[in-house]
Amino acid sequence: GKNEGDEKRELIFKEDGQEYAQVLRMLGNGRLEAACIDGVKRLCHIRGKMRKKVWVSTGDVILLGLRDYQDEKADVILKYAPDEARSLKAYGELPDNFKIDLGVEDDGAEEEEDYVDFDDTDRPDLDLDLADI
Repeated sequence: GKNEGDEKRELIFKEDGQEYAQVLRMLGNGRLEAACIDGVKRLCHIRGKMRKKVWVSTGDVILLGLRDYQDEKADVILKYAPDEARSLKAYGELPDNFKIDLGVEDDGAEEEEDYVDFDDTDRPDLDLDLADI
């Protein structure tokens, strides 16, 4: 089935040549734009092992492999689950201004739906009977 890798995995921290980032927007074709914690926006490529297996979306916290020869481009190595991202923030790996649940609209608070109330019950001119037609 989908997402069967639910079991707890060891939290992976960044190493040399890697950086934490947050997905700004998806560009299609396995590419995305991400804001790294070093303040640089980079064009990123989702590596083949992750494509079609790990779905990356806007607002996700990811681990990037930086390129020595192109600073404006990087490769997505890993996508962190929201609880892993919170752990990284707790360990001080991510800055405090990092919004973790950016892509998730549902924060658990129930919002009132906007229902349209068609109030035509008080209009006798609209009382139509199918037999009259």
